[in-house]
Amino acid sequence: MRMDRPNLVGLAVLALTFAVPGTAATLVVCAPGYPGSTKEAQPAMDAFASAAGDAAGWPKGELAAVYFETEAAGVERLSKDDAALALVPLPFYLRHRETLRLAPRAQAVMAGGQASEPWSLVAGKGKVTSPAALDGFELVSLAGYVPRFVRGPALGAWGELPPGLTITFTGTVLSGLRRAAAGEKVVLLLDGPQAAAMKSLPFAANLEVVVRSAPLPVSVLCLVGTRLPAARSARLLKALPHLGDSEAGAAALAGLRLAGFVAADEKALAAAQAAFGKARE
Repeated sequence: MRMDRPNLVGLAVLALTFAVPGTAATLVVCAPGYPGSTKEAQPAMDAFASAAGDAAGWPKGELAAVYFETEAAGVERLSKDDAALALVPLPFYLRHRETLRLAPRAQAVMAGGQASEPWSLVAGKGKVTSPAALDGFELVSLAGYVPRFVRGPALGAWGELPPGLTITFTGTVLSGLRRAAAGEKVVLLLDGPQAAAMKSLPFAANLEVVVRSAPLPVSVLCLVGTRLPAARSARLLKALPHLGDSEAGAAALAGLRLAGFVAADEKALAAAQAAFGKARE
């Protein structure tokens, strides 16, 4: 059984970028920890760009899309002048929202999931009973590229994590789960799909969920500064929740393992920002 992400753009970082009318714009997808490459993702990116552009009433060819699998590549692309919208995982949003001037407007819903889902801390059965017990442990997570997210929004309500905890970033957690089940000093912070899949492992009886976070937004659709004129952004934001109403739109969403888009949960985002601000890197 594979415990990596089920689709290279599933819980993706999507950056929708638009320019002035008559000028081609780019949708940049960056999903840290997800498998796949720019070339492998291109057919799904093309389909989504075409369907989203049509739904928003954009002329053919004015919206393009491309995928990057690393945080650095996504940040670099979002720094370009034509990058006007971004749909990013919550850890990415919290880390870069100020420097990239990200203003949340909507959330993506994963196929079979919710717009907001909890993160689960998993350990070997009986190995961890409090935050202090994690001293000397390694924490493995898809969110590990932003340790401040782990210590803040994900686990901050449980208590302060010890300085002796090592946080490791990876999109593949199966080996870590095996190590935890074998009694090693390893814990895992899993997102919703990973936590659900854990139940089917042959050694699941040797693992337990120690604590779950409150439901947190999964992917956040943001404006990037003021690069996109208000009228054009309004048309897109109005169209995206209805993208699945057309055959092409539904197929495009399915290609990204998305069910659709909903309004941003401003209260949940504000709480996550507050917890992130109090945590240390």
